[in-house]
Amino acid sequence: MLGIKPGSQKCILYLQINYYMDYFQLFNIPVALKIDKAGLAKQYFELQKKYHPDFFAQAGKEEQDDVLEISSAVNKAFKIFQNADETIKYVLLQKGLLQEEEKYILPPGFLMDMMDLNEQLMDAKLEGDKAKIADISGQLSSRQNEIYAPVKEIIENYNDSISTEKELLQVKEYYYKKKYLNRILAGLN
Repeated sequence: MLGIKPGSQKCILYLQINYYMDYFQLFNIPVALKIDKAGLAKQYFELQKKYHPDFFAQAGKEEQDDVLEISSAVNKAFKIFQNADETIKYVLLQKGLLQEEEKYILPPGFLMDMMDLNEQLMDAKLEGDKAKIADISGQLSSRQNEIYAPVKEIIENYNDSISTEKELLQVKEYYYKKKYLNRILAGLN
């Protein structure tokens, strides 16, 4: 295992990666729903300096495999933390409040509004009505702002030690609403 002494910092990092991967611990940053991008980039480059496979070209096969696994985890974590929605998803997964491929049921009123906007979008696209498409795009942007407003403080000021499950469940609903809106926005192209 990388020639690492048990109990050492490298050993602890290795065990974290292999047994209960926590990307926040890997990057040595506090659990957050919104990540400081500058600090993230700095930490990413530090980890790449330590664990990039090119620096272990002369190491044994087992050590190269271990470093490759760590480097892969660093890259995956960095990709997640660069995307706000993926970061929210990651935290919710870590807290056990979201499951992969979960079939979350959104409020009926929201779904009806989205179905109406989606139908309007399909009609406008069939008619080639660019003004109507632009109007729908604006409505979707407004909806994104509306659904973010109630969770803005939670997301921007999340504190893992004092934020509640109730707050995280609000963020979960926001996450799924935004995901739905994003699918409609993708249909604009």
